[in-house]
Amino acid sequence: MTMAAAMQSRTAESPARSKASRIAHVDIARDPNEAEGVWRTFEESGHLFTPYQRFDLLSPWQRLVGGCEGSRPFIVIARDAERRPLLLLPLSLRQSHGVRTACFMGGKHTTFNMGLWDAAFAAQTGAADLDALIAALREHVDVLALTQQPLRWHGQQNPFALLPRQSAVNGCPLLTMEPGGPPASRISNSLRRRLKSKEKKLQALAGYRYHLATTDAEVTRLLDWFFRVKPVRMAEQKLPNVFADPGVEQFIRSACLSPRGEGRVIDIHALECDEEVIAIFAGVADGQRFSMMFNTYTMSEHARYSPGLILMRYIIDRYAERGYRSLDLGIGSDEYKRMFCKDDEEIFDSFVPLTSRGKLAAMAMSSLSHGKRLVKQNQMLFELARRLRQAFG
Repeated sequence: MTMAAAMQSRTAESPARSKASRIAHVDIARDPNEAEGVWRTFEESGHLFTPYQRFDLLSPWQRLVGGCEGSRPFIVIARDAERRPLLLLPLSLRQSHGVRTACFMGGKHTTFNMGLWDAAFAAQTGAADLDALIAALREHVDVLALTQQPLRWHGQQNPFALLPRQSAVNGCPLLTMEPGGPPASRISNSLRRRLKSKEKKLQALAGYRYHLATTDAEVTRLLDWFFRVKPVRMAEQKLPNVFADPGVEQFIRSACLSPRGEGRVIDIHALECDEEVIAIFAGVADGQRFSMMFNTYTMSEHARYSPGLILMRYIIDRYAERGYRSLDLGIGSDEYKRMFCKDDEEIFDSFVPLTSRGKLAAMAMSSLSHGKRLVKQNQMLFELARRLRQAFG
């Protein structure tokens, strides 16, 4: 019996279903290169996806980082009866304690996780479609751990919001921009004045400028600086250096050097003067949203003039002038993010058991995530946990 026939018979057996699934075939690729053609087609207009799921970002992550962490590519492509691709899920599979868990590729480096969808199909996706998709994965996976998913993207609902879900551990501060709106609608005049007076000190420096890195040489030079300064900054804050994990530096260099339209897969914005790099912000953009991935600023005395905030103002104005509708500074509610981002992106996690073995794992993952969220929400507990970590770290 073919997969399509099996699915049709299943649909026929459940008259309660109002609509048969449009998913007739589900293919699984074990190598990103096998899926590259279809994947790149999903990055064209008419599709719903976040810039974190681009092939040129996730393929090097899987090769250089995911492989080191013991995960294997598990790329799911769902097709209709004519074999037209409807959905691509860039997942990686890991096995622990006999449980096979499928997660989104990207690990700690993607703010948002989502499938790449045919936009028309995404708008009509129903429970029958998701049932058909999940049924096809049961023999390969025990539990789907689909974390940090946006509830909506560019105004369209994420179809996976139909799955059982819970709020993610961390929120994501968001700045919504009104196309053609006055500068004060995105950054208040009082904050602009404060930043302007700080910037006067920096403007006195020879060769002071804001720019977007466009050449390979600029990208490489800025990254060389970043990988020297960031570990020092993180040690100062008593934070673990995620950039020191195996393969991470090569992955970031690869994505920052990959061309995309007029920019790169990860764009680097910088404030510099002739004698040094003062600050950088790097992130992903897709024509409507800029999403920050990593940043740092100088160790010199110029740090006292808030170069990170000044750079943020340049970036916000740059994207607003290009008609972008939103901008986020990544997960977590650091104080500087709240200076610019007054809204919050709704993010959810789904832990979906596919087998009886996966049920227990899904319950454990869900409880752990829920517990972390409660701790995060209780600022006193969070502060206590931070102090204990420092005392025993």
